[in-house]
Amino acid sequence: MSDDLDRRPPGTTDAAVAAAGVLSETLEVVEELRGHLYALHRLTGKADFKLDDAVRLLRDAGESDLADEVERDLIGRNVLAGRWTFQVVEEYDDGYYAALKDMERRARERLVAGRRHVAEAELKQRRRTPGRPGHESEPER
Repeated sequence: MSDDLDRRPPGTTDAAVAAAGVLSETLEVVEELRGHLYALHRLTGKADFKLDDAVRLLRDAGESDLADEVERDLIGRNVLAGRWTFQVVEEYDDGYYAALKDMERRARERLVAGRRHVAEAELKQRRRTPGRPGHESEPER
């Protein structure tokens, strides 16, 4: 990809680049948050299956009443009212995440001709030391 694709379109204002940049940065934060939500989903499932081990060990320890309680009250339990974590993930993805992702894309299209990371490309140009190894503006072809 050419470095020109990351550069600001002609006539684009600093304010437009900043606004598009902040919306993109917001989306990046939400992408990270979404990863944590998926981690919650996976770890909750893992914990639920570990409860099977706890039930077995409680029975081995002669604690059938406790084992029954874990089996009845914890295994397969909703994490939120009426929801397992897959439902939480789906609702988040289809709601807030989808709305933000769409808004970021539409704003980027309007403000910087759809180009991604315009502000970061300009930051790179300001911060790098031209001519120094590891400071190239783009990969060699």
